[in-house]
Amino acid sequence: MKYKIGWDNFAQEVSRSDESINLARASLYCAQAEYPELEVAKYLQQLDLIAEDIAVKLLSERYPLQIIKTINDHLYNCLELRGNNQDYYNPKNSFLNDVIDLRTGIPLTLSIIYLEIAKRLDFPMLGIGMPGHFIIRPDFDDSGIFVDAFNQGEILFKEDCESKIQQLYQQPIKLEPRFLAPVNNKQILARMLTNLKQIYLHRRQYNNVLAIITGLLTLFPNKPNELRDRGLLYYELKHWQAAYKDLQAYLKLATYGDEYQMIQMLLNKIENSLL
Repeated sequence: MKYKIGWDNFAQEVSRSDESINLARASLYCAQAEYPELEVAKYLQQLDLIAEDIAVKLLSERYPLQIIKTINDHLYNCLELRGNNQDYYNPKNSFLNDVIDLRTGIPLTLSIIYLEIAKRLDFPMLGIGMPGHFIIRPDFDDSGIFVDAFNQGEILFKEDCESKIQQLYQQPIKLEPRFLAPVNNKQILARMLTNLKQIYLHRRQYNNVLAIITGLLTLFPNKPNELRDRGLLYYELKHWQAAYKDLQAYLKLATYGDEYQMIQMLLNKIENSLL
């Protein structure tokens, strides 16, 4: 099976405690599901080399803004890393190997590269899952600054974050504390996979969607919506037994309502098909 190697490796990596998960490695294992011949170690080494080049440029006295500006200069001026505004929904933007090779990506994958480089420079940063956009910030209390990896490492303050959300949604939205709450490694990986899921659904590439949902359920095994979606896809593809198993598992976790009744009706139809 095309996807098996990558997802097996992914499952092993994310079985660790969240803080022990190597975000870059796990992201590359997701890509390995799409590219079975992908050499994960090669791309991890590239991240190491990028960090080494930046470290040479850093002054002995390291200040947060100075470190950020040095990282920005190397990533966006020397390496010409950039956000892909022209072809935003290309799945390549969500595969870390492609982002490293092509020097272009979406906010999440560019942030993963930035996070990984910062970690190698002993300057830990955190992912921030804002609505509609992903940013990062230094990992120390009351840092007050954020970095937009999609926009050339632009430095933001809280007011800028609120403006960015309002621009994205084209309406006045008050910045809530939860919008700037840090997210952990599993949440970052889930967001990356959810992006891919939506892209493949839009393209009607259902086998790819099934593989991505398997990855999401590896991260969060009892997530009702993913069990439901995979079950419905299996149903559309006439994989009756697999559909029955997932939809039955969904009903055990779901709350009663109109959707519950609809899924129960599908289960009854599958039972009749299996007789």
